[in-house]
Amino acid sequence: MAEALGTLDELDSFLGICKVKSAKLDLGVGSQFKTFGELTHWIQENLFIIQAQVAGASKVMDGSKITIMEGIIDNIEKVLPPIKTFFIAGGDEISATFDFGRTLARRAERRVIAVSDEGPSKISAEALSFMNRLSSLLYALARLSNAKSGITEESPNYK
Repeated sequence: MAEALGTLDELDSFLGICKVKSAKLDLGVGSQFKTFGELTHWIQENLFIIQAQVAGASKVMDGSKITIMEGIIDNIEKVLPPIKTFFIAGGDEISATFDFGRTLARRAERRVIAVSDEGPSKISAEALSFMNRLSSLLYALARLSNAKSGITEESPNYK
C-alpha cells in the first residue's frame, strides 16, 4: 500500500509541474476545460480520490469521470494524425513533461492494481478505470502539445 501511495503522490507532484508549464495553453478540443492547466488540475483532484481509496477511506470515484476522460481523448485524436507507429518522446517541453507523466501514471496504475489484487483496500472499478485511461489521456496531451507547437512527431528508425 505504501508503494502505491508514494507513487500516486509522485505522479500528482509531477503533474503539478505539467500544470504550471501548460497553465495557459489552450486545450481547444471542445471540452469543459479551456486549458491544459485546468484539465491537469482536474486530474490531480481525482488522484486524491484514488489515494484515499488506496489508504482505505470510503471516497467514491464517479464513473462519469471516465466518460469525460474518454471524450477528451476522442476529441484530441480527431485533430491529430492517426497513430501508425511509436513516437520518440520530446518535441516541445510541455509534450515531454506530459509524456514523462504518462510513464509515471502507468507505474502508479501497476501499484494501485497490486493493492487491489492483494486486498488490503477496496479500490473501485471506476478508480481502476480512471488509472487505466489516465496514461492514454496524458499521451494524447503530449501529442496535442507537439501539434500546437507545429512539431512533427518523429518515429524511431530502428537502425
